[in-house]
Amino acid sequence: MPQPKPDFSKVKNFPGTHGNQFDVVLQMMDTIEALPIPVFAAILFALAILPTLGQWGMTLLLWAFMLGDWALIAALPRFGKSYGPAKPPGVALAICRAALGWLPPSLFFPVHLLGTLFVIYGFWIEPHRITVTHQTLRSLKLNPGQPVRILHLGDLHLERISGRERQLNNLIRSLDADLILFSGDFLNLSYIHDSEAQKQVREIAREWAAPLGVYAVSGSPAVDQETVVPSPLLDDLPLHWLGDQKITLHHNGQTLDIVGLVCTHKPFVDGPKLTNVLNGAKPDRFTLLLYHTPDLILEAAEAGVDLQLSGHTHGGQVRLPFFGALITASLYGKRFEVGRKQVEGTTLYVTRGIGMEGKGAPRVRFLCPPEIILWEISGE
Repeated sequence: MPQPKPDFSKVKNFPGTHGNQFDVVLQMMDTIEALPIPVFAAILFALAILPTLGQWGMTLLLWAFMLGDWALIAALPRFGKSYGPAKPPGVALAICRAALGWLPPSLFFPVHLLGTLFVIYGFWIEPHRITVTHQTLRSLKLNPGQPVRILHLGDLHLERISGRERQLNNLIRSLDADLILFSGDFLNLSYIHDSEAQKQVREIAREWAAPLGVYAVSGSPAVDQETVVPSPLLDDLPLHWLGDQKITLHHNGQTLDIVGLVCTHKPFVDGPKLTNVLNGAKPDRFTLLLYHTPDLILEAAEAGVDLQLSGHTHGGQVRLPFFGALITASLYGKRFEVGRKQVEGTTLYVTRGIGMEGKGAPRVRFLCPPEIILWEISGE
């Protein structure tokens, strides 16, 4: 039985658009980043005083840990790791440390030292550890035999080319996929109109190649803005932009329909677009939907889509054991936050993505490394 679709038409603020709650928080972070260095250091000192109750040795030690976090994040651009502001994540970490400032002396130093190790790992190491996830899917709509190998990429969010992007292209070459699909968000939110970032996106994407081609859709309206994507960003690249289009591909005796939709983050808008694009499609043909956010999955299942490839959530970037993502930026909350899900006859995969959020959001990943997904799709 088809699952009932929530009515999102009354929602005022949608993920991935200007003016939503996350966007408001990012604007506040810009204010924090603009604070003079002495003022910001004084704020950290005040946060260190609150839990230590006048124990000045503990206060100074806690302040030193807070300043250390700030320094570690501020050093990221100098080493070509990431290029975000340091003060907003610095104050967020300081608040976390202040919450642990009540610990007894025997635990105080070990716990805060462990916190520093977490900062090093989450900001310096995990964001640059791209993993390759292997997935298989068999369908009665395809012929038995050699599978079609599809590489799914998402959420590049490039600021400047770093070791992560170079590793990405090395992996793409080594995997030798038949088809490459990109589910949106080329640029980091802080660098949308930065000419050097745009140039470097083109430099990276120009190396993507596969026998069946490279296809992409736009991401969130706030990131892949229509004045930039598809033109001029994708002009003259060996990459095909699917803007509310369906194409049919043939390979090794297999036939697939690939549908790409421009994402508005509004299922009640994009659902009818999907129906229109699919108009006349053969129901016995395998259909793959490339769409930026997982929030269209119920409409995709209703339309008979076999596989939906999405991103946008980044898997939360920061995940806790047994709980998962702290933030998902999805209309469905944590329901489709990451990974493979099955909704009726439709398989959904939500990638953790490659890059990270922009503006004042921390360039951090924890228990959520970047990923690319290699699919092998065949008949049964």
